[in-house]
Amino acid sequence: MKTHRTLIAVCALALGLTGSALAQEKTLRLLTWADYAPADVVAQFEKESGYKVELTLSNNEEMISKLRATGGAGFDLAQPSQDRITGPQQEFGIYKPMDLSKLKAELFIPSMLEATKKNTTLAGKVYGLPHIWGTDGLVVNTKLTKMADYPDLCRADVKGKAAVRLKRPTLLAFAFAAGKDPFALYNDAKAYGALMDEVGKTMIACKSNLKFYWDNKDQLLNGMRTGEIVGAMMWDTGGWKLNSEKPEIQFIAPKAGALGWIDTFAIPAKGKNDAAAYAWINFNMRPEIAAKVGASAGNFTASKGADQLASPTLKAQFAASFPEAALKNVKWYPAVPAGIEDIEGRVLDRIKAAN
Repeated sequence: MKTHRTLIAVCALALGLTGSALAQEKTLRLLTWADYAPADVVAQFEKESGYKVELTLSNNEEMISKLRATGGAGFDLAQPSQDRITGPQQEFGIYKPMDLSKLKAELFIPSMLEATKKNTTLAGKVYGLPHIWGTDGLVVNTKLTKMADYPDLCRADVKGKAAVRLKRPTLLAFAFAAGKDPFALYNDAKAYGALMDEVGKTMIACKSNLKFYWDNKDQLLNGMRTGEIVGAMMWDTGGWKLNSEKPEIQFIAPKAGALGWIDTFAIPAKGKNDAAAYAWINFNMRPEIAAKVGASAGNFTASKGADQLASPTLKAQFAASFPEAALKNVKWYPAVPAGIEDIEGRVLDRIKAAN
């Protein structure tokens, strides 16, 4: 009788584990940015594929922190920016190589696919694929002021009416505006540190010009809407959103070059459902799906042909912000080597502490 009960218990446990494993196999645990997985797109994917999507919204720093804490477990697909892949992979081993045979490569813009593969390759293995891209530049209320480059935020006539983030993109932008190429110094810590120190001095001198260091998008958008802020270093889609509300507010590619980023698809090292991850990637690269995601995020994607499905308004705003010369002058973020962000962090702390 005891043996019989034990056998039943073992069978029940096995069935329970099997059920749990099956549930896991039918779930995609996605670590992504806000607006990258709109409800209608998730619903269509779930209906077509049979997978259930579990969303966790995050940003670059949090994604790396979560994956580092678990050794790459807890998620089946993540979306870090392309410059945040090879460094963390080299240090922490949080991603697994992409299986390019499972990719519908014909759905991608070829040049963007090849560039991202190159920028996310470590020891001959590719760890990231392109999804959504955009830039940081200047957003200006053209009725209240004129600006052409990042240092214009520090002009005396806009004192108390400008804003930037106290983050690394601001340091890089002002380095480029000073005629330097910070990316070219990534592998020379001493030279990079010296450049960041100089940029830090510039930012400290500019500090009294800033109404605030913005730390959330609503704070900045509302500041621009009210005219409290007349110019800011900001992301393109925020500028285009404001432009739709007030035509005098425009996103401008700075003379020194807008900073370009690409958010990717990357598979965590201990992800348990690679099949669902690749299904989501290929689904998202279909032009009609990519256009929906692009509309939700307000950005363009790496999907071939999706840009033709973007709204006429967004296409016109993009053309106005990026004439051909400005597009060629975009400074695309390369992979961030270990130690670079420590140098930047010390400079940012010094700026924050300065009176």
